[in-house]
Amino acid sequence: MSKKLTKRSEDYSKWYNEIVSMAELAEISAVRGCMVIKPYGYAIWEKIQNELDTRFKDTGHENAYFPLFVPKSLFEAEEKNAEGFAKECAVVTHYRLKNDPVKKGKLIVDEESKLEEELIVRPTSEAIIWNTYKNWIQSYRDLPIKINQWANVVRWEMRTRLFLRTAEFLWQEGHTAHSTKKEAIQETKLINNLYKSFVEDFMSISVITGTKSESEKFAGAEETYCIEALMQDGKALQAGTSHFLGQNFAKAFDVKFSNDQGNLDYVWATSWGVSTRLMGALIMSHGDDYGLVLPPKLSPYQVIIIPVFKSSHELDLINDYLDNLKNQLKDLAIDYKIDKRDNISPGKKFNEYEVKGVPIRLCVGLRDIENKTIELFRRDEMKKSLISIDEASNNINKLLLEIQENLLKKSKLFLKNNTKIASNYSDFKSMIKLGGFVLAHWDGSEESEQKIKKETKATIRCIDDSFTEEGICIISGRKSKQLVYFAKAY
Repeated sequence: MSKKLTKRSEDYSKWYNEIVSMAELAEISAVRGCMVIKPYGYAIWEKIQNELDTRFKDTGHENAYFPLFVPKSLFEAEEKNAEGFAKECAVVTHYRLKNDPVKKGKLIVDEESKLEEELIVRPTSEAIIWNTYKNWIQSYRDLPIKINQWANVVRWEMRTRLFLRTAEFLWQEGHTAHSTKKEAIQETKLINNLYKSFVEDFMSISVITGTKSESEKFAGAEETYCIEALMQDGKALQAGTSHFLGQNFAKAFDVKFSNDQGNLDYVWATSWGVSTRLMGALIMSHGDDYGLVLPPKLSPYQVIIIPVFKSSHELDLINDYLDNLKNQLKDLAIDYKIDKRDNISPGKKFNEYEVKGVPIRLCVGLRDIENKTIELFRRDEMKKSLISIDEASNNINKLLLEIQENLLKKSKLFLKNNTKIASNYSDFKSMIKLGGFVLAHWDGSEESEQKIKKETKATIRCIDDSFTEEGICIISGRKSKQLVYFAKAY
């Protein structure tokens, strides 16, 4: 299976699509622009979901659920938000079908079922949530409200790619309400840092953090904080965003509260989210020419055990031999799976789990029973070793931690080696062609930003306030207050 995988150097896009298919992560559905997430892919998403959900709850957030449909009048209440998403909206106009009088067995829209008001299939939920918050908030005692929802959203993308850009995708979206600007900004930064720590500690992907430019920020936000990752092909991928919404949505929906002095004021707001796009980041950050490479914390099972047998009797002997090891793995909370299929050769199983990126593979045959050994294969470095069965559980436990750390170390090194500084526009254009992040001076104007984008297809991915040094904008020649991150992006 893995031998047939296209090499990254030959065709990166084809390589990505083949991994998604061959690792059984997802497939194209019958619905244009939408995908089917297969059990193995969804198991990884569940790991992401469970860990993030725990972190949200540990920071005082609660889960809720809001409607999929948003009345058009509510959606357009916050003008910038409505304008920003207008071209991506799916719209429900009718509520009933009827039999086609001309074509037997076919259905047509019943024109008499036209809705009084069109419903927008949510591209994001600020509108419906802030309309709801209006009923929940009267006093400062009702604040803060810290709500998260796990949901699907629809953004009608014309050019789709599994996990990276689909018409429908899964995500979480947090929506919080606060009594002060300071508290809302603290919340925005808290979540962005939470995303950073999750992606680095759990997914082993190194990221940069900062804010978006005015043209790249979320529609309706005062400020957008972000984490950006760098993929192996040199393109950036926005891995998560956290938005300080100011009082924009509170004013749009007239959400006021009585403060501790008895005065009325508008509520301060945030929203934030990550999506199944993280699955794409996972593939493109760690994958190699043999397939997916999973950090142990994200793998549906961390250890795959492949018994080599010719009869049910030999399989029984191997199972008995593994009893102790299985109990030890359970005690260490290590997820494992034993592949007992007898219609597939061990070699094909090896290839299958290499493509699926399982961190550790154990192979056991009759000779291992005689020698009290077990063959261990480490997926991230494609290395085999023979270890004692008695020491196997301890070795595996240590190795899983090492693999997790090793993948992050590689990611950090890749990010460092592919981040350069351009002192002039000529160097900038050459560096952008090669890929990676390019730090360059920018004068802060949208005019200069758009000109760079038009001529190089590079966008400002992140503004890191720690790079505050005066200089000259690479394209306008005007004064610049700081360096910003540019890159081509997904």
